Amino acid sequence: MDIMDEKKMVTLSVEDGPWTGCAVLFLRSCPAVNLLSLYKDQQGKFSVFKVLKLTLTDSAGGLEGYEILKLHDADPLLGVEVKFVDVAACRRFLQCYGSGAVQQSLSQHACRLLHGPQELVLETQLKAGTHTLDFCLDDLELCLQHIHQSQPGRLRDDEIAELDQQLQSQALGHIPQPPTLSQEEPPVPSNCFLFQKRVFEDRILAAGDLQRFSNGVGRDWRKVGRALGKNCRALKGPAIDNLAYEYEREGLYEQAYQLLSRFIQAEGSAARLGRLVRALEDSKLTSLAENILDIQPRE
Repeated sequence: MDIMDEKKMVTLSVEDGPWTGCAVLFLRSCPAVNLLSLYKDQQGKFSVFKVLKLTLTDSAGGLEGYEILKLHDADPLLGVEVKFVDVAACRRFLQCYGSGAVQQSLSQHACRLLHGPQELVLETQLKAGTHTLDFCLDDLELCLQHIHQSQPGRLRDDEIAELDQQLQSQALGHIPQPPTLSQEEPPVPSNCFLFQKRVFEDRILAAGDLQRFSNGVGRDWRKVGRALGKNCRALKGPAIDNLAYEYEREGLYEQAYQLLSRFIQAEGSAARLGRLVRALEDSKLTSLAENILDIQPRE
């Protein structure tokens, strides 16, 4: 069988008929917030599960199409075994994982719910059976095939089922929030983000956002670039300094314009408004974020 025939079989098996598959996301966090240790603790167990559930909801596009089967103690790693029952949800998760959006979402939810540092350092690895998917993320169909071939060998763990039921009951307001590490507001919808206690649609960045950013950021464009570069490969290393040198004669507006343009081109559909606003917040540029969000100043 040649490569083209194999690719054709991959596409057919992914797109036709009922589709299921299994993957394990391995996580290792900094000592300040040790996810594995917190999950072993009865006080932290529910909060860690909530962080993982919200992250999957963000990256898979909602509550459907997947379920957490079990959390594994792979000391020093925490393994999250996920069963996918919808190929579209699995594909979206892989796209978010490849762009760094899964890691960013996980870090943000962990910092919010676990009272961790503002920037949580995470190491991740995604596996399906014996295949490490981090090495083939450029080929989504191959990743989907590996996941599809790795069929779950277990039912959902009883403890996971109880935690999931507890989370659902909390969201519906049937029970008070259990004693966890923090008391938090209801989760923000996966297609939105929170800024100054207000919910905004997390849409793809548009030309108007690019213009407002370039007009308003001034000399701080490099600072914002470094904040965006934490989860954007195209802005890592010397990329920002190269932009500064290349467009020095054109001035600050053009440097800022080229920075955000490169982010949009590299991230595609993952280049969303929420990521830019968070980078502006990290750079202490809340007034520019308000301008881009069209928030009127208070009188």
